[in-house]
Amino acid sequence: MTCAEILVNGVAAHCDPLGALYLPDLSCLVVSDLHLEKGAAFARRGMMLPPYDTLATLNLLSAVIARYDPKTVISLGDNFHDRRGSELMPAPFRENIGTLARGRDWIWINGNHDPDGTFDLPGQSMDEMLLSGLIFRHEPSLIAGRGEVAGHLHPSATVARRGKYVRRACFATDGVRLVMPAFGVLTGGLDLKHRAMHGLFDHAALIAHLLGRDRIYSVRFGNLIG
Repeated sequence: MTCAEILVNGVAAHCDPLGALYLPDLSCLVVSDLHLEKGAAFARRGMMLPPYDTLATLNLLSAVIARYDPKTVISLGDNFHDRRGSELMPAPFRENIGTLARGRDWIWINGNHDPDGTFDLPGQSMDEMLLSGLIFRHEPSLIAGRGEVAGHLHPSATVARRGKYVRRACFATDGVRLVMPAFGVLTGGLDLKHRAMHGLFDHAALIAHLLGRDRIYSVRFGNLIG
Protein backbone atom coordinates (compact mmCIF):
# COMPACT_ATOMS: atom_id res chain seq x y z
CA MET A 1 0.00 0.00 0.00
CA THR A 2 1.25 3.49 -0.90
CA CYS A 3 -0.12 6.25 1.33
CA ALA A 4 -0.17 10.00 0.75
CA GLU A 5 1.78 11.92 3.39
CA ILE A 6 0.12 15.23 4.22
CA LEU A 7 -0.05 17.94 6.88
CA VAL A 8 -3.29 19.07 8.53
CA ASN A 9 -2.79 22.24 10.53
CA GLY A 10 0.88 21.27 10.87
CA VAL A 11 0.18 17.71 12.05
CA ALA A 12 1.63 14.88 9.94
CA ALA A 13 -0.88 12.37 8.59
CA HIS A 14 -0.96 9.43 6.20
CA CYS A 15 -3.96 8.90 3.91
CA ASP A 16 -4.39 5.14 3.53
CA PRO A 17 -5.93 3.62 0.35
CA LEU A 18 -8.50 1.79 2.48
CA GLY A 19 -9.90 5.17 3.59
CA ALA A 20 -8.33 5.53 7.05
CA LEU A 21 -6.15 8.39 8.29
CA TYR A 22 -3.11 7.60 10.42
CA LEU A 23 -1.38 10.23 12.59
CA PRO A 24 2.07 8.71 13.28
CA ASP A 25 3.21 11.21 15.92
CA LEU A 26 0.04 10.50 17.93
CA SER A 27 -0.24 6.77 17.12
CA CYS A 28 -3.84 7.54 16.21
CA LEU A 29 -6.02 5.97 13.51
CA VAL A 30 -9.10 7.84 12.25
CA VAL A 31 -12.02 6.44 10.26
CA SER A 32 -15.36 7.99 9.42
CA ASP A 33 -18.91 7.03 8.54
CA LEU A 34 -18.75 3.30 9.16
CA HIS A 35 -22.55 3.08 8.93
CA LEU A 36 -22.46 -0.31 10.63
CA GLU A 37 -25.67 -2.36 10.47
CA LYS A 38 -26.96 -0.37 7.47
CA GLY A 39 -28.37 -3.52 5.88
CA ALA A 40 -30.16 -4.38 9.13
CA ALA A 41 -31.54 -0.84 9.41
CA PHE A 42 -33.00 -1.07 5.91
CA ALA A 43 -34.43 -4.54 6.66
CA ARG A 44 -36.28 -3.11 9.67
CA ARG A 45 -37.97 -0.76 7.19
CA GLY A 46 -38.87 -3.55 4.79
CA MET A 47 -36.11 -2.81 2.27
CA MET A 48 -33.72 -5.69 1.70
CA LEU A 49 -29.99 -5.16 1.17
CA PRO A 50 -27.27 -7.82 1.24
CA PRO A 51 -26.68 -8.49 4.98
CA TYR A 52 -22.90 -8.55 4.80
CA ASP A 53 -22.02 -4.87 5.16
CA THR A 54 -21.08 -4.92 8.86
CA LEU A 55 -18.77 -7.91 8.46
CA ALA A 56 -17.11 -6.41 5.37
CA THR A 57 -16.58 -3.03 7.04
CA LEU A 58 -15.17 -4.61 10.22
CA ASN A 59 -12.81 -6.72 8.10
CA LEU A 60 -11.45 -3.54 6.48
CA LEU A 61 -11.16 -1.90 9.90
CA SER A 62 -9.28 -4.93 11.21
CA ALA A 63 -6.86 -4.66 8.26
CA VAL A 64 -5.93 -1.03 8.89
CA ILE A 65 -5.64 -1.58 12.65
CA ALA A 66 -3.29 -4.50 11.99
CA ARG A 67 -1.26 -2.31 9.62
CA TYR A 68 -0.69 0.55 12.07
CA ASP A 69 -1.33 -0.94 15.54
CA PRO A 70 -2.54 2.46 16.85
CA LYS A 71 -2.81 3.41 20.50
CA THR A 72 -5.98 5.39 19.75
CA VAL A 73 -8.82 4.85 17.29
CA ILE A 74 -11.27 7.67 16.51
CA SER A 75 -14.45 6.94 14.55
CA LEU A 76 -15.92 10.20 13.28
CA GLY A 77 -19.65 9.65 13.61
CA ASP A 78 -22.39 7.80 11.78
CA ASN A 79 -20.70 4.80 13.31
CA PHE A 80 -24.07 3.06 13.01
CA HIS A 81 -26.70 3.71 10.38
CA ASP A 82 -29.45 4.45 12.88
CA ARG A 83 -30.07 4.93 16.60
CA ARG A 84 -30.86 1.22 17.18
CA GLY A 85 -27.94 -0.26 15.27
CA SER A 86 -25.53 -0.33 18.21
CA GLU A 87 -28.03 -1.96 20.56
CA LEU A 88 -29.26 -4.58 18.09
CA MET A 89 -25.90 -5.50 16.57
CA PRO A 90 -25.34 -9.31 16.73
CA ALA A 91 -22.97 -10.62 19.38
CA PRO A 92 -20.24 -11.83 16.97
CA PHE A 93 -19.80 -8.31 15.59
CA ARG A 94 -19.82 -6.86 19.10
CA GLU A 95 -17.09 -9.33 20.09
CA ASN A 96 -15.13 -8.39 16.97
CA ILE A 97 -15.13 -4.72 17.97
CA GLY A 98 -14.12 -5.71 21.51
CA THR A 99 -11.11 -7.56 20.12
CA LEU A 100 -10.09 -4.63 17.90
CA ALA A 101 -10.40 -2.18 20.81
CA ARG A 102 -8.49 -4.25 23.35
CA GLY A 103 -5.50 -2.30 24.70
CA ARG A 104 -6.45 0.89 22.83
CA ASP A 105 -8.27 4.12 23.54
CA TRP A 106 -11.40 4.03 21.37
CA ILE A 107 -13.41 7.18 20.69
CA TRP A 108 -16.86 7.14 19.08
CA ILE A 109 -17.78 10.60 17.80
CA ASN A 110 -21.55 11.02 17.67
CA GLY A 111 -23.06 11.57 14.21
CA ASN A 112 -26.40 12.65 12.83
CA HIS A 113 -27.42 9.01 12.28
CA ASP A 114 -26.35 7.93 15.79
CA PRO A 115 -26.49 11.01 18.04
CA ASP A 116 -27.03 9.00 21.24
CA GLY A 117 -23.67 7.23 21.21
CA THR A 118 -23.05 3.49 21.37
CA PHE A 119 -24.60 0.74 23.48
CA ASP A 120 -22.47 -1.74 25.45
CA LEU A 121 -19.33 -1.28 23.37
CA PRO A 122 -15.79 -0.43 24.48
CA GLY A 123 -14.63 3.16 24.36
CA GLN A 124 -16.12 6.59 24.92
CA SER A 125 -18.81 8.47 23.00
CA MET A 126 -18.57 12.25 22.59
CA ASP A 127 -19.65 15.02 20.21
CA GLU A 128 -16.12 16.14 19.40
CA MET A 129 -12.55 15.71 20.56
CA LEU A 130 -9.55 18.03 20.64
CA LEU A 131 -6.13 16.43 20.26
CA SER A 132 -2.77 18.08 19.54
CA GLY A 133 -4.18 21.05 17.63
CA LEU A 134 -6.78 19.00 15.73
CA ILE A 135 -10.51 18.98 16.36
CA PHE A 136 -12.34 15.77 15.48
CA ARG A 137 -16.07 16.08 14.79
CA HIS A 138 -18.68 14.53 12.53
CA GLU A 139 -19.97 17.48 10.52
CA PRO A 140 -17.63 20.16 9.13
CA SER A 141 -18.13 23.64 10.55
CA LEU A 142 -18.14 26.76 8.40
CA ILE A 143 -17.28 28.82 11.48
CA ALA A 144 -14.32 26.96 13.00
CA GLY A 145 -12.35 25.01 10.42
CA ARG A 146 -8.69 25.30 11.37
CA GLY A 147 -7.36 21.91 12.39
CA GLU A 148 -10.72 20.27 11.76
CA VAL A 149 -10.92 16.60 10.79
CA ALA A 150 -14.51 15.74 9.92
CA GLY A 151 -16.67 13.30 7.98
CA HIS A 152 -20.37 13.35 7.12
CA LEU A 153 -20.07 14.54 3.50
CA HIS A 154 -18.51 11.37 2.02
CA PRO A 155 -16.35 13.30 -0.47
CA SER A 156 -15.58 11.83 -3.87
CA ALA A 157 -13.95 13.19 -7.02
CA THR A 158 -13.77 12.44 -10.73
CA VAL A 159 -10.68 12.51 -12.93
CA ALA A 160 -9.96 11.75 -16.57
CA ARG A 161 -7.53 8.86 -17.00
CA ARG A 162 -6.57 7.15 -20.24
CA GLY A 163 -9.58 8.58 -22.01
CA LYS A 164 -12.05 7.47 -19.33
CA TYR A 165 -13.70 9.17 -16.39
CA VAL A 166 -12.82 7.60 -13.04
CA ARG A 167 -14.75 8.44 -9.86
CA ARG A 168 -13.38 7.56 -6.43
CA ALA A 169 -13.95 8.37 -2.79
CA CYS A 170 -11.31 10.76 -1.51
CA PHE A 171 -9.72 12.60 1.36
CA ALA A 172 -10.22 16.34 0.78
CA THR A 173 -7.82 18.83 2.37
CA ASP A 174 -6.35 22.26 1.83
CA GLY A 175 -3.89 21.77 4.69
CA VAL A 176 -6.12 23.67 7.12
CA ARG A 177 -8.97 21.17 7.46
CA LEU A 178 -9.61 17.66 6.19
CA VAL A 179 -12.85 15.90 5.31
CA MET A 180 -12.64 12.11 5.41
CA PRO A 181 -14.02 9.60 2.93
CA ALA A 182 -16.72 7.25 4.17
CA PHE A 183 -15.26 3.95 5.42
CA GLY A 184 -18.45 1.86 5.34
CA VAL A 185 -18.79 -0.46 2.36
CA LEU A 186 -22.41 0.52 1.58
CA THR A 187 -21.89 4.29 1.67
CA GLY A 188 -22.13 6.53 -1.37
CA GLY A 189 -20.14 9.64 -2.21
CA LEU A 190 -20.76 13.35 -2.75
CA ASP A 191 -18.74 15.11 -5.41
CA LEU A 192 -16.16 17.54 -4.09
CA LYS A 193 -17.63 20.22 -6.38
CA HIS A 194 -21.13 19.81 -4.92
CA ARG A 195 -22.61 22.95 -3.35
CA ALA A 196 -22.57 21.24 0.08
CA MET A 197 -18.77 21.58 -0.02
CA HIS A 198 -18.79 25.31 -0.75
CA GLY A 199 -16.97 27.47 1.77
CA LEU A 200 -15.07 24.62 3.40
CA PHE A 201 -11.76 24.85 1.51
CA ASP A 202 -9.33 27.21 -0.15
CA HIS A 203 -9.66 25.85 -3.68
CA ALA A 204 -6.20 27.09 -4.64
CA ALA A 205 -4.71 24.75 -2.03
CA LEU A 206 -7.34 21.98 -2.12
CA ILE A 207 -6.15 18.49 -3.07
CA ALA A 208 -8.30 15.39 -3.48
CA HIS A 209 -6.47 12.25 -2.39
CA LEU A 210 -8.40 9.57 -4.28
CA LEU A 211 -8.57 5.99 -3.03
CA GLY A 212 -7.05 3.48 -5.42
CA ARG A 213 -6.74 -0.27 -5.15
CA ASP A 214 -3.31 -0.13 -3.50
CA ARG A 215 -2.29 3.53 -3.57
CA ILE A 216 -3.53 7.10 -3.22
CA TYR A 217 -3.84 9.38 -6.27
CA SER A 218 -3.43 13.04 -5.31
CA VAL A 219 -5.10 15.53 -7.68
CA ARG A 220 -5.43 19.29 -7.38
CA PHE A 221 -8.97 20.61 -7.24
CA GLY A 222 -8.53 22.53 -10.50
CA ASN A 223 -7.73 19.28 -12.36
CA LEU A 224 -10.91 17.48 -11.28
CA ILE A 225 -13.79 16.82 -13.66
CA GLY A 226 -17.23 18.12 -12.85
